[in-house]
Amino acid sequence: MSKRGEVMRVLGRLAMGVAMAVGVAGCRTEPMAVADPVELPGAFSASGEVAVEQAWWRAFGDEGLDRAVEAAFAGNFTLATAWDRLAQAEAIAKREGAALYPQVDVLGSGERVRRDLARGTSYETGLLAGLTVGYEVDLWGRIRSAREAAAYSAAASEQEVQAAALTLAASVATTWYRLAEARGQVAVLDEQIATNRSVLELVTERFRQGQVQAADVLRQRQLVQATEGLRTVAVRAVTLLEHQLAVLVGERPKAELGLGEATLAEVGALPATGVPAELLERRPDVRRAYLAVLGQDRSLASAIAAQYPRVSLSAGVSTSSARVRDLFDDWAANLAGNVAEPLFDGGRLAAEADRNRALLSERVHAYGQTVLEALAEVEDALAQEAGQRAYLASLAEQLASADAVIERTRASYLNGQLDYLRVLEALTSRQGLERTYLTARREAIEFRVGLYRALAGSVDLERPAEGSYEL
Repeated sequence: MSKRGEVMRVLGRLAMGVAMAVGVAGCRTEPMAVADPVELPGAFSASGEVAVEQAWWRAFGDEGLDRAVEAAFAGNFTLATAWDRLAQAEAIAKREGAALYPQVDVLGSGERVRRDLARGTSYETGLLAGLTVGYEVDLWGRIRSAREAAAYSAAASEQEVQAAALTLAASVATTWYRLAEARGQVAVLDEQIATNRSVLELVTERFRQGQVQAADVLRQRQLVQATEGLRTVAVRAVTLLEHQLAVLVGERPKAELGLGEATLAEVGALPATGVPAELLERRPDVRRAYLAVLGQDRSLASAIAAQYPRVSLSAGVSTSSARVRDLFDDWAANLAGNVAEPLFDGGRLAAEADRNRALLSERVHAYGQTVLEALAEVEDALAQEAGQRAYLASLAEQLASADAVIERTRASYLNGQLDYLRVLEALTSRQGLERTYLTARREAIEFRVGLYRALAGSVDLERPAEGSYEL
């Protein structure tokens, strides 16, 4: 047989050994089945008929908010960090999976030795070329389990990206409408300051005519000053919220965002809450917790398998010569296998298996807690919505009554039938209700944001390009 034929025969035997090892490695422990950690209700306490959109923030019909959320998805650094963690997890999964395949190395070396002898100088040349192949037979599924654990971890990281995006969208919406309320408060306070100054002029004129006391003028002047103080606080809130919104979309404070003017939106009809079991299937945080259980189950399987013997195969071919043209004339080949079994390690491997078993229990309990919190978020949001609707209706009735009181007290005061304290009391009550109503409208929007966030599933995101950040 020629030397080339001998080399091919050795490589063929190696390939057959690897194929047999892969077949044996197919026997492994199946993943655990994860049961529902708590008994799920058949339905939520309330539900509407409008389906929740994937991009739930669009339900408000606010183009400025839509632009703000899209800008945050593109520029927010916290979301970019979540993408980076996903890329790391995916790389780890690839690394763990690489151990299932043979490792092939090409060897090459050369040397030239000079010898100075009595009879003269001589040179010796040595050249070496070779190929080595190594493979661990995954008899007990240790490597496959580790790869599957890494794959589940990567899938969980993908859900973390989705959860981060939903949290970011909710933060942008909350900040957007708080900014709208703060600006609305400034506008309302401007109107109230103008009204209070007008009343101050009226009271001052009546004081000059001797119709009221100086205390009435001082009380009205104090009301003007108090309203101006509230305006200062509202303006400060606008500035801080503008800074917060800029940071959320990935811009520096004071940057010109070009998103438009934030105004309070109308809360539409109650969305359909669906079935609790479906909610758990679509919520990213619940899916992440579920995947964490599956991944830890595979990590435990890998830790248990690490206590069993390891079987490895290795093979290689090599050739050496003093001259390049003779390098491939002579070949040497080897095929070897070895078995290594832990004999005594002080209990290290068993302790690692126990640690992974405890971690699996922790992941199961964490999954149960996540499920309970998901159900509670929906019910809390529904309760808040119902209570806020009743509260807004009450405030609207109070405002109507306050308007009627102001008209009557003002007329009676001008006719000399009431003292100024009654007018002041009616005025401050009406203005306080007006500001409270504005805040209550913003709270109603926040409660709806919370409900959308509790019901939402994954959103469409554009993944950043690999290496998008210049290092």
